[in-house]
Parts: sequence; structure tokens; C-alpha cells
Amino acid sequence: CLSLRILHFFFLVGITSASSCSSHILKSTLKSAGNTLPNGDIYVGSFDGLVPHGPGKYMWTDGALYDGEWDKSKMTGRGLIQWPSGASYEGDFRGGFIDGAGTFKGVDGSVYKGSWRMNKKHGMGTMVYSNSDTYEGFWNEGLPDEFGKYTWADGNVYIGRWKSGKMNGSGVMQWINGDTLDCNWLNGLAHGKGYCKYASGACYIGTWDRGLKDGHGTFYQPGSKIPCNLEVSDCLTSHDGTSASSSSNEKITIGLLFLLQKLCKNWRLRRFLHRPRRISNGTTPVFDDNSGSHLCQDVSSKSFSADDQCLQDSEVDKDSVYEREYVQGVLIMEQPKNEDSRMSESGIAQENNWEKQAKGPMETIYKGHRSYYLMLNLQLGIRYTVGKITPVPLREVRSNDFGPRARIKMYFPCEGSQYTPPHYSVDFFWKDYCPMVFRNLREMFHIDAADYMMSICGGDSLKELSSPGKSGSIFYLSQDERFVIKTLRKTELKILLKMLPKYYNHVKAYDNTLITKFFGVHRITLKPGRKVRFVVMGNMFCTELRIHRKYDLKGSTQGRSTKKQNINENTTLKDLDLSYVFHVDKPWREALFRQIALDCMFLESQSIIDYSMLLGIHFRAPNHLKSITSCQNALESTGISAETECSVALHHEETISSKGFLLVAADEPGPAVRGSHIRGSMVRAAEGGYEEVDLVLPGTGRFRVQLGVNMPARARKVQEDVNVEVENRDTIEEYDVVLYLGIIDILQEYNVSKRVEHAVKSLKFDPLSISAVDPNLYSRRFISFLEKVFPEQD
Repeated sequence: CLSLRILHFFFLVGITSASSCSSHILKSTLKSAGNTLPNGDIYVGSFDGLVPHGPGKYMWTDGALYDGEWDKSKMTGRGLIQWPSGASYEGDFRGGFIDGAGTFKGVDGSVYKGSWRMNKKHGMGTMVYSNSDTYEGFWNEGLPDEFGKYTWADGNVYIGRWKSGKMNGSGVMQWINGDTLDCNWLNGLAHGKGYCKYASGACYIGTWDRGLKDGHGTFYQPGSKIPCNLEVSDCLTSHDGTSASSSSNEKITIGLLFLLQKLCKNWRLRRFLHRPRRISNGTTPVFDDNSGSHLCQDVSSKSFSADDQCLQDSEVDKDSVYEREYVQGVLIMEQPKNEDSRMSESGIAQENNWEKQAKGPMETIYKGHRSYYLMLNLQLGIRYTVGKITPVPLREVRSNDFGPRARIKMYFPCEGSQYTPPHYSVDFFWKDYCPMVFRNLREMFHIDAADYMMSICGGDSLKELSSPGKSGSIFYLSQDERFVIKTLRKTELKILLKMLPKYYNHVKAYDNTLITKFFGVHRITLKPGRKVRFVVMGNMFCTELRIHRKYDLKGSTQGRSTKKQNINENTTLKDLDLSYVFHVDKPWREALFRQIALDCMFLESQSIIDYSMLLGIHFRAPNHLKSITSCQNALESTGISAETECSVALHHEETISSKGFLLVAADEPGPAVRGSHIRGSMVRAAEGGYEEVDLVLPGTGRFRVQLGVNMPARARKVQEDVNVEVENRDTIEEYDVVLYLGIIDILQEYNVSKRVEHAVKSLKFDPLSISAVDPNLYSRRFISFLEKVFPEQD
């Protein structure tokens, strides 16, 4: 058959003299005793009419040999096949394919023993590579997948999840020197929450990004009390320094799976579960062999251990715990953890804190979750509405497309109806507001209807933010994190529908508007009369770059700070917490404030207050600090605080001049990542000769620079309050950063209740410091504050 002929092509190399001799002898024997077929192949064995059936030997013209069972001209049953290259397979065949259990020996000396499907490794199996690396676990379409254990020749071991041949998901890496990293993984690199336990007894709990420590974390000296419940993955090595117990459990688990497979094979259960496929006959069996595709040694050799030159005998406080912050693997901040906070985190509280950190700021909605049926209803409704409105020819919106009467209403019973499909949720009523308007808004931002539905209503669940907003609203994220779904109060819905005509015109007129992008407004009514209102918005932080800091900036000062004990890496900080100013390219700053002024003018015309600038900051590692990273890692692995021994001060006093990014002309070849649901024109950079530019981040990628998206800047560390004048600007820390910003929370009118709030708070506080002020004053104060955050360069 054609598939078998293709497989043989991959093995027509490296023909050994022994195999050539054997082939020649057997070929001579078959020629003398067998039947030569019209195509030149030779067969000796049983026939059923004119086709091979039963036991028999088959030799192709290229020298490949098969000795085994046949079924109506198809290799089916047990058999042995040898290729001229020296590779061989012995095991099950089905319908002309390698299918079942068997052993393959590659030309390079690699050996695979396990399950196959359609000429590919599939199911449980063990692979011993030519370099002596070993993989035990599950395979899918010829690659390690799901769960498995990989052992490098040097003794390093990874046990955990795989996807398409790479470490992906939760898993544990243990180095031969005793270091252990329990973390989430992505494409073979540590990525997400995790903890590293060093052979010395020290431990670091934090976050990794593409294999590097990134963000906030906690470092425990040897002898310090470490949280007990640190499991990220479900396949951990033991935490007391030994791995015998967990390793034994893994072997038992994998062994039981192999035993089940063997029993199925011996009892011939597979023939009842898998019906042979009929495929044309006539060529050598061929399959995709990746026997040489062992993992790169660099993956396992990158231990967190020290160099031999590190200080091993320094006197340190063994009970010290340090808070740390990393940027792309570079330690930029370290300070002893407050004793009171350490005491408050002891015992069960400490374990719960770790569990919360491991989950991150959001959790995927699962069956049984409090929001599960609400999520199903929302997905059903959006799928129905978008599917109904998309076939309608695109046209300009009309006046009757706005307002509360422009809506689609539908009842969704569980058993289905003439217009709705049956579903597994509860009965509900669905209302979609202004569908044609939001359809046009999605078109403006180049959001394809199919992509929109797949993002929100696909097979994946939504994610719920674990910390609801101050307003009491609940936030959900689509799995790809392109869209944010927020619950609305009834008053907020009325304001949105009231301002929607002007909002539509504003967004249409100004491509680079920073105001929140709305893509849909919906209402779900559950029995007995509970109503939940939603708005679908664009997620301005939908980027592959890690957002290290988030700020919600209003320009007011009363109540605009965060308690220190409540701050973690997921906290959105406020005005008084901001200790940086940002210098951006002059044309970018001019374009930014021109657009902010236009957006504020629109919001003022709608009597809107309480809006804020949401600012996300991605820090780039200072290049001058990268030279000491290896020293810090070395000290850490021995349990020595980097703050104690590093010769270079972490909070340096000299201005950093090195760049953490590059700007290249936008028309230069190379793909650039465009911001999600961004349609504005690119901004021009003075650095690039006033041309449109792309941002290149070494080791990360290339990004399209647009207003409020992927904007490079220089962050300068100042006093805790940006309103405080700095005396000596020559002794300030500076970092290269990438900024993401947009105006959010635009659904609060300056109504009677806000006027009363202003009057009451003015009796106690400075009237200019509170948030509830006249829209005109709010707008001017907002812009004035941002001008201090983004000052003009000297």
C-alpha cells in the first residue's frame, strides 16, 4: 500500500553489511521457493484465492522483509519486519499498519517498546534514545503527550505533563545535585507559579516566565519554616530531601498501566475493541519515526545550583526569609520579610496563602462551580445572538438600532425549542441589547465573528477573577484572555445604553481612543426573576509579556493607597502607591495626551466621573545587572542571601544607560505581534527618524507599537508620591519598560448621590482630593496628574 511505501523511504539509509547479507540470502531463498508478483515483490506462504492470507513471508523489491500473519492481503496479527537500513519492528499489525503493541529498534540504536496506532507511537510506551535518555509514559501521534517521566543520561529527571513532545503543564524537574523545581511548564520551560527547593535546604517560592524567575517571590534560608502544602503538580518528589517514595509511586503507576496493556494483549481483547481497517496492499510499512528526537541536554542541565566558586561558609541568619522581585531572571529587589507577616502566615494560613498563589488571580470555572450554569447560559446566548446577527448584511447603524428597545429576546428551555438547542444548563431568558451596534463595533476592531464565538463560547470554560472589584462586579476572562466579561448594575446598564450613540460616534471618529472597548451587552434572567447583566470588553492586558505592575490612576488622593499587607503581585495599586515617572518619546507623548484630552472631553460631555487610567508595566531586565545573575543564583542555591554577599548593590545609585529593547522600522521584514482588538494607526518615533517602528525585545519577540499598546518607555524611580519633587535626579533608578494603558470604569454619572457624597466628604477632607467632583474638575485634575506621571523629557 502507498502508506507502507512512504514509511520505507525513511529507512533506506545506513545499510549494514550484515543486514545486506541476510537480505541477499533470504531473497535468494524466496526467489527459488516463492511466487514473484507482477510488481516484482516476492511472497511465500498461504493464500486465499489470489491474495496472501494466513502465515507468510513477503519481500519487497527494495529488500524490506516481513514475516508474520496476513488477513486478505493485509498484514494483520503478529509479525516481524526488517528494513534494509537495519531498523526493525516486531509486534502487532492491523490492516497493513503497525498497530497494537510492539518493539521498534532504530538505526541509531534507539529502542521503543509500547503501543502503536496507525504507524505512530500512541498510548503507553518506553523509549530509550541513542544518547541513553529514557522516556516512560504516554504518547500521542508519535510524540510524548499527557503524563510521563523523562530521565536524562546524566541522571536528571522530569515527571509531569507533556504536550506535543514538550514539557507542558504541571511537573517536577529534579537535578542530580538535589535541586528540585515544582512548577507549571510551557513549551519545555518553567512558566507560571512554582517553587524551587535547593539541595542546601533553601527554598524559593515565586513565578517563572519562559524559564526565568519573573515577578515577586519569597526566598527561605535553610532551616526557615517553609509552607507545608507547596504542591503545584500532582506528581511531586518528596520534600524531605528524598525522592524514593514518589519515584516508587510513579514506577508503580506506570507499571500498572503497562500491566493492563499486557493483559489486553495476552487476552486478545484489542481485536474486540478495534476493528481492522482495509487498506490497499503492496508496499513496505512506513511510519513517522522520531527516535532521534530526544530532548536537548540544555533543558536538564540548567540547574539552579551554584558554581564551585560561590561562597559556601558565610555567616548568615538561618531563620531569615526574604521578599524578592525578579525581572527576566535578574534580581532587582530583595528585603527581609516582616516578622509579623511571617507569623501571620504560619500554619494553615500559610498553606492557604500558597494555594491561592498557585491558583493565581483567577480560576477556571468547572462543573459544580457557583458560576458554572451562569457561564453556560452566557455562552449559549452569545452563540445564538452572534449566529443570528452575522448573516445580516453589514450596514451603517440607524437611530432605531440604539436604545433599550433595540434588542433580541429568547427563551432557552433545557429541552430545547423550535429556535434554541437543548442544553445541560437551567432554563433562562436571554436578552441581547443593540446587537447591530455591537456587531459594527466588533467589525471596527477587526474581530471576526467566528473568533469571537470561539474565544468566549468554545470548548474551554471561562475564568473567574478571584478578587471581585470594589463595586461588587464579578469579572470573567475568556480562556485566550482576549475578552473580559463584567457583571453590571442596572444603573450602569442604563448609563451605557444612554451614552451608546455618542460612544459609537467617538470610537468611530478616533481610531486610537483609549476608552474601554465594548463588544456586547447582555442580560440573563433566571427563575425566580434573578437578573444578571453583562458587558463584554476587550482585555487591554492581552499580551504574551508579563505585566509586573498594575496601577489604577484617578488623579485623586483621598483613599488612593493600598495597605502594605494586602499587596501581592496580582494587586492593582493606586495613585499614592506609584513611585515611578515614565519618559516616552516626544511624538508619542504628544499623541498620547492629545487622545487623553479628546477622551476626557467626551466623558465630560456625558457627565461621567470616577473613571481611571489603568496602567500596566512590563519591566525589562537592566543589562548591567545580568552579569551578577549567575552569582545570585549560586548564592541562592547554597542558602546565602544575595543581599548579604553580592558585591553589587541591588538598589544602585547610578543611571542605567543600557537599553532593554530595540526599535526597528515597521516596514523591515519580520512578523510583528499586533495588539489584541487594536485598530489605531501606528505612532512615529523620534528615535526612528519619525518613522513608524516596531518594538524588538531580545529573546522575546517583535511587537507593533501603537498608542497605549506595546509602548516602550523609560521608568524613573522617584519618591513614593509622584507629586513630591525630587531633589537630586542624578541618583535615581531607571528601567526600560513596555507600557499598556487605557481608560476604564466609564459608567458612573455625576448624579445626586455623587453630589451628596462630595458634600459630605468635603466636610472632612480637602474637596480637591476626593474622587466625587464635578466632571469638568475631574477631567482637568485627571489630565494634570497624568502629565506628572508622563513628564516631558529635559
